[in-house]
Amino acid sequence: MKSIQDQCRAAAESAPDLAVISTGIKNNALLAMADALVQNEQRILTENEKDVAEGISAGLSAALIDRLRLTPERIMGMAEGLRVIADLRDPIGEITDGWVRPNGLQISRQRVPLGVVGIIYEARPNVTVDAIGLCIKTGNAVVLRGSSSAYRSNRVITEVVVAAAAEAGIPANAIQLLEDTSRDGVLVFVRMKRYLNLVIPRGGASLIQNVVENATVPSIETGVGNCHIFVDQSADLDQALSIILNAKVQRPSVCNACETVLVHETVSKSFLPRLGEALRESSVLVRGCRVTQDHIPFAEAATEDDWASEYLDLTLAVKVVSSVEDAVAHIRQFGTLHSEAILSNDFESIRYFTSRVDAAAVLVNASTRFVDGGEFGFGAEMGISTQKLHARGPMGLTELTTTKYVILGNGQIRS
Repeated sequence: MKSIQDQCRAAAESAPDLAVISTGIKNNALLAMADALVQNEQRILTENEKDVAEGISAGLSAALIDRLRLTPERIMGMAEGLRVIADLRDPIGEITDGWVRPNGLQISRQRVPLGVVGIIYEARPNVTVDAIGLCIKTGNAVVLRGSSSAYRSNRVITEVVVAAAAEAGIPANAIQLLEDTSRDGVLVFVRMKRYLNLVIPRGGASLIQNVVENATVPSIETGVGNCHIFVDQSADLDQALSIILNAKVQRPSVCNACETVLVHETVSKSFLPRLGEALRESSVLVRGCRVTQDHIPFAEAATEDDWASEYLDLTLAVKVVSSVEDAVAHIRQFGTLHSEAILSNDFESIRYFTSRVDAAAVLVNASTRFVDGGEFGFGAEMGISTQKLHARGPMGLTELTTTKYVILGNGQIRS
């Protein structure tokens, strides 16, 4: 087994060559990688089935099994994501600013790769493709540390796309999948400051906190999503019902799924029975406040822990609030700075909510499920940053770059 240090070193050694590869070569590589995924669909599914079977035997939760499982449609989606990335404008080399000083110096600021990006993720084979695609487009080498539960899937996906990328002109060592998937290996990986320029953890709260607290490599906090939807007294209640069901049911195991619904007391009597019946038909377990239980008799009593929970399954917390101010106060106390939504037709309520809620994304009359790199037009994402430096929200191409100054002179010296 290759050591973590050796694999990180190999990626770092390839980074300077990758950084200057032309847009055309990078785009051709991305398209070749997309074709290779489709052509090797059965091979990928076979390895993924082994991971899924082992995960079920090991007692992985339904949410993790859903994240782990690949289907022909999901593989096609991964390939399409690469094609979208190929179509996007290449940020590398972009001049973001420029000026001339009185002494004649021409100063410009241009966008450049970060260098080597490390990513740690749990049971999400699609992240392997997203991360590689975004890093190739931005000229970054990438070191992937997937979970042991998805190792067969990640390995075959990496083998397929590395072969296609190398044939198109991308240095093969620029893409590394760590062979060491041990827990101890995570601590070694996030301290590879000599070789890594950024590390991004994607997974549960404990993984993210472990990386943020122990990494010597700069890290970005991502992913934990206790997302709320507030139904204001002016909301279109038919529309609200549709949005909430989409945000909770369409794919409950992901970080942008809704976990708590806040309902204005003025509409609680008319709306909650309808919401409860729709949730029951979708097999959603409801945990609610006392007023919620009055209108949804089958709802279980919510505890303080429910307001803070990222369920990642078909469970929803529901609370009745007295005002938009009350809703915002609840979100401030229990939110995770990810995605928050208001359903309203009142300008003042919308203005108050969007200006007072602190989150990476704030939505008005739309499902939280739209907070996603693909839905934002990024092709894919490296994660959804819930911090404020240097990136926030879905991390696409621009967020995987930095800038440098280039100064042109003709003999100037400083007096």
